[in-house]
Amino acid sequence: MTKTPATSQAPVASAPKRSLTPRRRAREYALQGVYQSLVMRRAGSLPNAAAIAKQLAEDPGFRRCQHDLFQGIFAGVLERTDELEGIITPALDRPINELSPVEHAALLIGVYELAVDLSVPYKVAINEAVELAKTFGGTDGHKYVNGVLDLLAQKLRSTEIQAG
Repeated sequence: MTKTPATSQAPVASAPKRSLTPRRRAREYALQGVYQSLVMRRAGSLPNAAAIAKQLAEDPGFRRCQHDLFQGIFAGVLERTDELEGIITPALDRPINELSPVEHAALLIGVYELAVDLSVPYKVAINEAVELAKTFGGTDGHKYVNGVLDLLAQKLRSTEIQAG
């Protein structure tokens, strides 16, 4: 009687399925564009927003994002980066240039929605930025983003928070 060796295959780990609504996709593409811009700035180059947006638009998944939301966030963050960083900096425990580019981009998007786009409820603005950090950032970066945005929301949206 010959035994055939048992073949054991490890289960294939698949990434958890994410529900990508057109709005979530728009924020993900905005994060990627802001990330590219930050990396270019840190390298001493001037980012070209039009070129970055064109490159992102070439991705097949871009067709399924809410284009006006992407454009509003991406352009809004790039136009107001210095102002948004001025809002973020007092809430940080380290210099802003020591943040990972993903955390930095997620915070810029979160603060943009908290400070500029008042049509987005503060809880949604925080949650969306945290989800971006979870998806693209390091292990615990989303916790940092959550803490900073929660603190900033107390100042930026105090009336909305008090109203419940």
